[in-house]
Amino acid sequence: MTDTTTRLCGRCQELPAKLEGAGRLFLWCPLGHSFGKLVAFLRETGREYQVRPEAQCVVVWVADGDLGKLAVSAVGALTQEEVRGTRALFLAGEAEPGLADYPRVGSLQQFSTMAQAGWLVDMLGEQRLTSHFQPIVHAQDTRRIFAHEALLRGRERDGTLVSPGRMMQTARDADLLFQLDLAARTTAIREAVRHELRTHLFINFTPTAIYDPAYCLRSTVSAISDAGIPPQSVVFEIIESDRAADAYHLKGIINFYRQAGFKVALDDLGAGYSSLNLIHQLRPDIIKLDMELVRDVHVDPYKGSIVQKLLEIARQLGIQTVAEGIETPEELRWVRAHGVDYVQGYLISRPQGAPAEATPYFTG
Repeated sequence: MTDTTTRLCGRCQELPAKLEGAGRLFLWCPLGHSFGKLVAFLRETGREYQVRPEAQCVVVWVADGDLGKLAVSAVGALTQEEVRGTRALFLAGEAEPGLADYPRVGSLQQFSTMAQAGWLVDMLGEQRLTSHFQPIVHAQDTRRIFAHEALLRGRERDGTLVSPGRMMQTARDADLLFQLDLAARTTAIREAVRHELRTHLFINFTPTAIYDPAYCLRSTVSAISDAGIPPQSVVFEIIESDRAADAYHLKGIINFYRQAGFKVALDDLGAGYSSLNLIHQLRPDIIKLDMELVRDVHVDPYKGSIVQKLLEIARQLGIQTVAEGIETPEELRWVRAHGVDYVQGYLISRPQGAPAEATPYFTG
């Protein structure tokens, strides 16, 4: 029997096969009306198909290279709710669906995205990811770098950078978030080692991309250990905190990180309605004030009152604070005067391919 401590998380580490080649697309509609609309669409577009009315299923023959176009056009023939309710499965050749194919059945929306997400599968498979680094500096002396946040970037085969937003949205829609989130974490570690980073390292993670921390995070912890990075120098930053409704699941992830010796930061405080609840539920070591809350804080009394109160709460609880998105000397001067510990933003430095070795000093 395999020791559970050596097992890896296949859900996070295995890439799905690209949807390509000739075969048949099986579509199960949620309603008879949807079924009729889909059949009418196939008839009008001259597609070769077979109707299986007893299962409200339509089987469409697909030529090699035509799957993505078919999926997109089928989505356009139905309403958004119908697209979400319609189930889809592609099988190569003349194969009929079996029990082993059941886990691959998903919504037509997810299928359509996956049919067009081959570029992301290739990028992950070929490890064409990198990290840019943005410094987090001491508020009172911006020349002193406390940490660098590793920010994900992709690369086309010609070297062109791909934005993290495009990758994250495609991964979310195509059910590739588990694989992308793991790749982002391991890429951050690899690039930090390559650049011989000597500051703290902030690594983002998405709670919804982790089933069980004992399995999904083991490879990340091993990579940090193998790289010789001291655990106390690593801060795992929770992103999309307002999307993770299961606080119990989040606590399990954070406990796993803390038991391994890492620190935990709560990102975008003030951006989500549940942020204040997450402070007492998760007890983070560091909180990062959302950049929209910090923007023009020096001239907006509402924002000023909110940020001032959040900083007071953090001080009382012994939580360190980072003001994100600092872009003007006035914003820096205000958060500095109100006791923020660290600052991050374009005024200090933009993200760059190599960690900054020095940052300017702003007297305010």
